[in-house]
Amino acid sequence: MQKNKGIRKVFKSDNLGIFVALVGVIVLFSMINKNYFTTGNLVNILTAASLTGLIAVGESLLLIAGYMDLSAGSLAAFAGVSAAIMMRAGMPVSVTIPVVLILGALIGCVNAFFITQLKIDAFIVTMALQCIVRGFAYIISNGEGILITDSFFLKLGTYKFFGIKVISFPIILMVLVFIVFYIMLSKMQAGREIYFLGGNQAAARLAGISLKKTTYKLYILMGVLASAGGMVLAARMNTGQPQACVNLEFDAITAAVLGGIAMSGGYGTLSGTFLGLLLLQCFNNGLILINVPSFWQSVAKGVLLLLALSFDYFRSRKRG
Repeated sequence: MQKNKGIRKVFKSDNLGIFVALVGVIVLFSMINKNYFTTGNLVNILTAASLTGLIAVGESLLLIAGYMDLSAGSLAAFAGVSAAIMMRAGMPVSVTIPVVLILGALIGCVNAFFITQLKIDAFIVTMALQCIVRGFAYIISNGEGILITDSFFLKLGTYKFFGIKVISFPIILMVLVFIVFYIMLSKMQAGREIYFLGGNQAAARLAGISLKKTTYKLYILMGVLASAGGMVLAARMNTGQPQACVNLEFDAITAAVLGGIAMSGGYGTLSGTFLGLLLLQCFNNGLILINVPSFWQSVAKGVLLLLALSFDYFRSRKRG
């Protein structure tokens, strides 16, 4: 009885729908290309999902709280470039990584300051920071990729536990982040405050929840996750690239909304986001394997985002 109850709880209507869609995408592309459903390609999908997944966790928490962050992709690129430049200048990895994470946290603080203190819409603030941070990434790198030679740092993108591809460091990091914040959202007071904040800010104030404090925490977390993801990507690529991670935040938001996170705030789970992330990456990978031109891939991703927003609209009407 308890087991059946647990299964029903995990596969609620939103999650069940996205799970069926995920299976459908896998079956479809497997029929078109026999190389799709192979161990090597599934590892490629999870590895590609690792960066988007970190950003998707941060975006999910922000969306539940009624916010969003359009600067995450630019910050990830800036973090990779900054780490590469610091190590080229002789800074040890043990110092470089904390410094870059702190930079990400500070940029998160800047976002939160304009949103909470000056009451500027999160969409506008983070879009402005998107341009500023990306610009600085190009400025400090002179528009060129910065080669990374530190062997320990490079292991962040390539290290495989027990020599097994599927448990590489990027994949394990993503899974751990999902697990930690899933527990936080579903089991802890901090998670309930995030839902409360996105559901009804006036009621949250009356309940004694500090809107400013919670907002700062969420944007700082987003900055740290984006910076961590950017460094892992730089380690995988062996370079810090200022042009990396363009539109990464939109992929993360698409994954979150596909997984049932409400754009209006106050609703959704990270289990849904994880399924949405897998669906998005399986879809993108399938398009690449069947040699769909890159510009048509962009069109398809845009259509997928519109579908996700449409699903969110109908889900919100159903909840209402």
